[in-house]
Amino acid sequence: MGELITNAHWNPAPPDTPSQYARMIPGLSAMPPPATGRGRQPSTHSWREKNLRHIRPAKLAEALLPHPIAEPFYLYRGVAADFISLAFFFTAQKLFLPRWSLSLCDLPLLAVLVTLFGFTEGIYAEDAYSGIHNVIPRLARSVLVAITLVFIADRGQVRLAAILVTTGSGFAALLLCRYLSQCAWARRSAEDEVRNVLIVGGGPAARSIARTLCSDPLRHAYVCGSVDDDLPLSATVLGRIADLDWLARAEFIDEVILALPGSPAQAREAADAAFRNHLDIRAVPDLPAGYWPDADVDFIGDVPVVTLHREPVPSTQLFFKRLLDSVSAAAALALFSPVMAIVALLIRIDSRGPVIYAAERAGAKGRPFRCFKFRSMVSDADNLKADLRRRNQRQGPIFKIVGDPRITRIGGFIRRYSLDELPQLWNVLLGDMSMVGPRPHPVDEVNRYELHHYRRLDMKPGITGLWQITARHSPSFELNMHLDLTYIENWSLRLDLRILLGTFRVLFAPEGA
Repeated sequence: MGELITNAHWNPAPPDTPSQYARMIPGLSAMPPPATGRGRQPSTHSWREKNLRHIRPAKLAEALLPHPIAEPFYLYRGVAADFISLAFFFTAQKLFLPRWSLSLCDLPLLAVLVTLFGFTEGIYAEDAYSGIHNVIPRLARSVLVAITLVFIADRGQVRLAAILVTTGSGFAALLLCRYLSQCAWARRSAEDEVRNVLIVGGGPAARSIARTLCSDPLRHAYVCGSVDDDLPLSATVLGRIADLDWLARAEFIDEVILALPGSPAQAREAADAAFRNHLDIRAVPDLPAGYWPDADVDFIGDVPVVTLHREPVPSTQLFFKRLLDSVSAAAALALFSPVMAIVALLIRIDSRGPVIYAAERAGAKGRPFRCFKFRSMVSDADNLKADLRRRNQRQGPIFKIVGDPRITRIGGFIRRYSLDELPQLWNVLLGDMSMVGPRPHPVDEVNRYELHHYRRLDMKPGITGLWQITARHSPSFELNMHLDLTYIENWSLRLDLRILLGTFRVLFAPEGA
């Protein structure tokens, strides 16, 4: 399997060169740092061909609209996001500028009219998501036409100042919502569409599958390597079938392809390991020779594959989780903006250095991101960490000491009340974090994880979580890990809401960070 083709940026070593994973074989030690994970979304030629054969005629709604609309899921998501942003801005305007706002009866009607006219202006068309410049005139026309109708319906009794302010706030709401959506979409397109694939086997079928996946970017697959019981370990042969459990975690594998026709016992062993680790499973079947055009199988190149198992993805719940994150983060930023301004001023007065501390943290699938916090330590705190590590009072790879000498006077106060974490609301809006989830750990601490700890990286990190509201003072890393995994395995929107409500209980209690 030495000639197994992998993605271009992976620099393969000669076949006789020991793999970086060779020391991870049972009996050896020294866990290497985890590889940076890639994301999701499979795509196959057969899927596209089948869908092209079953394209339906344009629906009546599409025929009546002057612009083509997006796919239904993205259409509904766009409408919901725009409506919520309009409702939020209009409500804020009513609270803070009541004399320059429309009546409470007019605000819901205006929000509905803006989204309806948005259809006719094409703000939900495919090209409207390719750049802000494509949609600004359409957004402006939608708001102007809607507010004109409201003005006419009120028979001119609305004050001109209220019309102007409401027009500006409505346009700003739609523009900000569209900008954040495009940023999130660009980030997801760059990071979350690629699936990590591990091939089981080293024969001609495995090599053909690897070449096809790596040469076709539309398949969104990153071939991490293979496992095989007969070939020597190398940069492409990462281990044996018995090592698939830890490889699934170390490489953040999303899918396993069993390319072992004629070896049912080995294929079964690999399939069991993949199923235990909640991986998608496809296999090369033993088919009789001949041409079978009506066979219900996919093809990767010339190799037929069948899907044995597909992990269910709660797309609807994840969408509402993201919606909850966006609305909660935007509302919290607006609510706490005066507090954040005061904290920033106190930090600037108290010590030298930047107000915001941006550090690299490990996100979902091990992807690094810049995590924002108010600076609560001296500016060279990271350089002093190595000298203080021997005083670590936390068990496991996490570093924490009481009375840390790097903490400033204001830093101790804002950490006590968790005010230093308020800038992470911006990370939530960007999509790097969630309101609820495992805390993001520094990359150097993640490199000290043991293999079973990697499971906490299966989910996007959060500002608050189960550990923060139940065992915040416990020094046990294993308890922290247990609570994080309990949350991941039992996640639901209801659990997120319970944790958010529990966070309010501890937010104003001086329990420390």
